[in-house]
Amino acid sequence: MRETMTSRERWLAALKRQPVDRLPFWPKINGSYAAHQREPFRSMSTPELHTWIGSDKHVGGLSCLKTVRTNTSVESTAQDDVQTTVYRTPRGELTLVQRFDPYSHSWHPKEYPVKSADDIETMALVYADERAEFDPDQDERAKATERELGEDGVVVTGLGISPLMEWIQYLAGLKNGLLLLADYPEKVEFLFDQMHAALYRRTAILAEKSCYRIIYSSENTSTTLISPELFRRYCLRHLMDYGRIIASAGKFHVLHMCGHLKVLLPDIDTLPAAAMEAFTSPPVGNTTLLDGRTACKDKCLIGGTNATLWLEDAETITRTIGHDLDVLPHRRGIVVTSAGVMPPGCPPETIKRVAEWVKSYEAA
Repeated sequence: MRETMTSRERWLAALKRQPVDRLPFWPKINGSYAAHQREPFRSMSTPELHTWIGSDKHVGGLSCLKTVRTNTSVESTAQDDVQTTVYRTPRGELTLVQRFDPYSHSWHPKEYPVKSADDIETMALVYADERAEFDPDQDERAKATERELGEDGVVVTGLGISPLMEWIQYLAGLKNGLLLLADYPEKVEFLFDQMHAALYRRTAILAEKSCYRIIYSSENTSTTLISPELFRRYCLRHLMDYGRIIASAGKFHVLHMCGHLKVLLPDIDTLPAAAMEAFTSPPVGNTTLLDGRTACKDKCLIGGTNATLWLEDAETITRTIGHDLDVLPHRRGIVVTSAGVMPPGCPPETIKRVAEWVKSYEAA
């Protein structure tokens, strides 16, 4: 066993698949979790909850980027739980309407901006006009966040979503997005080219200039949304480009993929990413830690549970996690998390008991 490590050292060692003193533990508690708990937890901030539980902290930081436009604009306004984003171009306007879900603490589209072939061309102008620039003020604030956290964990940032997954999730929707891709492949692929070029520029700046060592692609990949062939045709080559530039800068590319992945694991294994995060077990996902370790021997696996498991008692949770860990050839490159967002129905006392069990588990 290694000598006692700090949470930051433990996280970085896991990402490198090196030996650790114990397995890192990170419950994904979002900003709305505390509101569903009894006192004193209801009055705690998210960092305070993590400290009480004993988490290896994982903190999201500012992007250190700003977007400059010449011929288009993107403006978002929010009222109550509704956010409206208007894309203005010389060809006309497109509108995205999202509603806030307090349970998942995230925004979900209710109206997509791209509805027709003409809209595809209009949206292409939005991305063609996008130019990312390094923002030193945000970078200084990011450095301040890192100094404040110290050795208690890691600070991470996100570069965005690859074109196909952005298209499906936020621009056109699942059904219409796939129909438009089938009916107007050249128009959609031209849009993807503009999106990829913009995202590649963002990635290059983050990799070269930002203080972050850990950079996420928030893909939400799942074969319940796209087919393996679509993943190979679009996502794989785009993620390959982002991963190469991040790895060449000596930093860690992490893929947030929270759905059904089993059939995609051999393809994901070819990517230069350091880790897969929200690696979700059945019944929410369809992969076990053994699946991941067998197919992706050089990837750190961050996850291994699912939301429904965390609605059970601590004994059931630890017994299940223990079984999934015991069958692995080794435990290097494993970070135990709630995979998806921690369900509010799981009380902090249960999370703390699981954290204590994880800390006692032999990590070799």
